[in-house]
Amino acid sequence: MIRSRALLKAVGALGAAALTLTACTTSDTGGGGGETGDGSGALTVGTTDKVTVLDPAGSYDNGSFFVMTQVFPFLLSYKPGTAETQPEIAESADFTEPNKYEVKLKDGLTFSNGNELTSSDVKFSFDRQKAIQDPNGPSSLLGGLESVETPDDTTVVFNLTRENDQTFPLVLAGPAGPIVDEDVFSAEEITADTDIVDGDAFGGPYKIDSYQFNELVSYAANDAYQGALGAPQSDQVQMRYYTDANNMKLDVQSGTIDVAWRSLSATDIEDLEGTDDLTVHEGPGGEIRYVVFNFNTMPHGAESENPDEEKAKAVRQAMADSVDREAIAEQVYKGTYSPLYSHVPEGLPGAAEPLKPEYGDGNGGADTDKAKQRLEDAGVETPVELKLQYSPDHYGPSSGDEYAMVKEQLESSGLFTVDLQSTEWVQYAEDRTKDVYPLYQLGWFPDYSDADNYLVPFFYNTEESPSFLANHYTNEELNEQLNAQASIADEAERASALEEIQTTLAEDLPTLPLLQGNQIAVAGSDVTGIEDTLDPSFQFRLALVGK
Repeated sequence: MIRSRALLKAVGALGAAALTLTACTTSDTGGGGGETGDGSGALTVGTTDKVTVLDPAGSYDNGSFFVMTQVFPFLLSYKPGTAETQPEIAESADFTEPNKYEVKLKDGLTFSNGNELTSSDVKFSFDRQKAIQDPNGPSSLLGGLESVETPDDTTVVFNLTRENDQTFPLVLAGPAGPIVDEDVFSAEEITADTDIVDGDAFGGPYKIDSYQFNELVSYAANDAYQGALGAPQSDQVQMRYYTDANNMKLDVQSGTIDVAWRSLSATDIEDLEGTDDLTVHEGPGGEIRYVVFNFNTMPHGAESENPDEEKAKAVRQAMADSVDREAIAEQVYKGTYSPLYSHVPEGLPGAAEPLKPEYGDGNGGADTDKAKQRLEDAGVETPVELKLQYSPDHYGPSSGDEYAMVKEQLESSGLFTVDLQSTEWVQYAEDRTKDVYPLYQLGWFPDYSDADNYLVPFFYNTEESPSFLANHYTNEELNEQLNAQASIADEAERASALEEIQTTLAEDLPTLPLLQGNQIAVAGSDVTGIEDTLDPSFQFRLALVGK
């Protein structure tokens, strides 16, 4: 078993301690696949989370990964109710040497199209991630993977660059971990959604019966599934995509849909709490919201009209002095989000709050005089013109109110003028990696419950492993620190290393952290299994939900 060694027990402990939250109630999910569950007929779920692409190499967003979680096989998965990994299509997984992580596959694995699933498909899946290295994909999670070997059809050996990498089992269960069919997917480019669906290239609890991009996905239980979740509780699931969260609220209220999952407004959630036949479910929260600075195109950035590194830093720091996170959390999100004073959310082992004493009034509030002094000391002319972009459809209906308030706070200082613009997510995801936006909104729904996942994908930036942010921020010393922390087995020593990294980021401010929030789903009272999947793994698994 994967947690048989002391090293991997430490990994499990990291997840179990995540966010210092009590795990949700678990259910006995049984063994491998085969016949579908006896729980219910069709389940209908609504969301405003958009899909970018179905190809795991081409997207790194919550909406796309939601689909991947349902339909693709993983070597490891999370035990329901916990953040502990367990074998999924693997029979076993363990370190055999400090730099070698070996996985044995279950016998007789197939995709839903009948193709065999062997170690060759596993190697293909990870090799193509690194080869394609799509700017919107999760290849940055594989910076610690040197190569993959396949001694036989059921054995996979991952050669790692870091000894005893504490995070690698968690990476295998996250967005870089889906195993794809090498007979359907391209080795060199992103495979089109239609080719994936037509190729029936699925190995998760569900397969896709029909697919209308960001309108409707019809899932059917996959008889070929042999993973740890066992037979899905619902044989059929209809996934509806909403452009207006208010319409989703009305539909769950009327019973047109059974579950509303991401993202209702705080006001809608408050209203629905008093509705008969509905239950508001709340789970551990690792979601964060932040502003990204493009180091090339922001005011005084490297490719701006007046490039100056110190002036650009002063602009970022003065913005940090000028925002009031508590006001945004309470006025916009009614307490469903809380202020975030670091690049790692509160509650995770190693999390600190270096931004709180360093910026503003030292207690979380704004300080205009402090911001003004920073800009004057750096010789920055005011007001500074900021072009700030956000997505109105990806991070919930309150994004407009959130960024209107950010604009108001910045402009009320008299130090900034803000040109606030919005773009629909599908275009937004493409534009942000092409230097279109000097400053822009992003959110993060973690791949696994560890501080590493809030740091390495964003700030570890090399030519071989570019960061997901693609914002041209590079700090070579920080790269070394980020690389080293993953191999530290001693919890206290690793926590200290993580705190040092957060202090560096608080000074450089490649992003401006704003808020962290909880997982919330609204469901009919006859729906079961929501508590099982709203857990510290942060993965919503349809296979656990029935009615």
